[in-house]
Amino acid sequence: MKWAERRYGRRDVIDAAVAVAVALLIRYAVVDPPGPSSHWPEWSAWPMAAIVSFPIAVRRRRPWAALALACATAAAATMAGAIAAGAIWVSFVPTVLVLYLVAATTSIAWSAAGLAACLSAAATAVPVFYSQVFPGLAPAATPSEIPPAWPIEIGVIGVLLTAAWAVGAVVRWKRDTTARLVRHLADAAVTDERRRIARELHDVIGHSMSLIAVKATVANHVADARPQEVRAALAVIEQTSRSTLTEIHRVLDLLRADDDPRQAPLPAPGMADLPELAAHARSAGVEVELTVPRETALPAAVAMSVYRIVQQALTNVITHVGPTRCSVTVDVDGREAVIEVVDDGPRHGRPPRPGHDGRGGHGLIGMRERARMYGGTFDAGPRPEGGFRVSARLPYEPDGTVT
Repeated sequence: MKWAERRYGRRDVIDAAVAVAVALLIRYAVVDPPGPSSHWPEWSAWPMAAIVSFPIAVRRRRPWAALALACATAAAATMAGAIAAGAIWVSFVPTVLVLYLVAATTSIAWSAAGLAACLSAAATAVPVFYSQVFPGLAPAATPSEIPPAWPIEIGVIGVLLTAAWAVGAVVRWKRDTTARLVRHLADAAVTDERRRIARELHDVIGHSMSLIAVKATVANHVADARPQEVRAALAVIEQTSRSTLTEIHRVLDLLRADDDPRQAPLPAPGMADLPELAAHARSAGVEVELTVPRETALPAAVAMSVYRIVQQALTNVITHVGPTRCSVTVDVDGREAVIEVVDDGPRHGRPPRPGHDGRGGHGLIGMRERARMYGGTFDAGPRPEGGFRVSARLPYEPDGTVT
């Protein structure tokens, strides 16, 4: 706030300095004009120049009032003969500067109305001067190469006013365009962040709830006959619930400020967590064969994307196929990570549950988006020999950036 006040004060000082410079220019034009001098006393040029230039100093505080004052004083000084022939346009310089600010800060329609009013005032004042005041002025001691004429005066004033309005309008358009672009980028960033968090929550909750649902179903069916299996299922449910809460806690921390000292960031899942992911799927009846490199130096973001793709693929197997055999293969060569998850389909010829035909689903969309983030490829669909195959390729640079 203090910085804004200092900045505003500096602008006022600059405007005051410009007003003084323009006042000196107007005074010089009155005392030594290219045409006949004014019949007013020479000393009157000082207060007249100060009055005509004063609106420049206050144009940022009240632009419209300053524009009206500048235009009115210039027109009045012209019609009263306080300005000299051939230099009438100089008295409209303050109007030009104020009109620029008005055009740069208000709408096109309103600033155009201000331009029209200023042009009308000039078109009225200049002919009045040349018809009522100019004939009574003494001839200039040194005639100008361009004799004073009201069409020239009106033309110069019109060009200056129109140019100032056009420049101000362009400046305002650029500011508005930049502001809209900044808002659009901010909205896009918020939307991307929401999608990322929604994708993370979908992967975490979808995988865990699928596993919990399977184990709860098993426990419900064998509750009376095999209580030991019930306890084992409840233990899996408990462990899965705790790990899910931890994951949800980590994802929701993304909504907090990065510099929040009260919350220590939790490590993101990666390649080292894939065996635990496979163990969860095995507890749901899926025979998982996991093949991953022993020593892998993947960037954190790429490793998390690999983990999420495998997690979602196993979730689909648990949810839509049930007990089956599934192979998970992850290959890393330092330039790209290749993931392949293949299942054998339902056992005993049982048809897959709805949704496992590869024709939609938020899980497949999320996996495809993760692959697209790295400029990679993603493919998912049923196999001719039965079952379902998911494959993804994530190219990356050693520093984790997209290739």
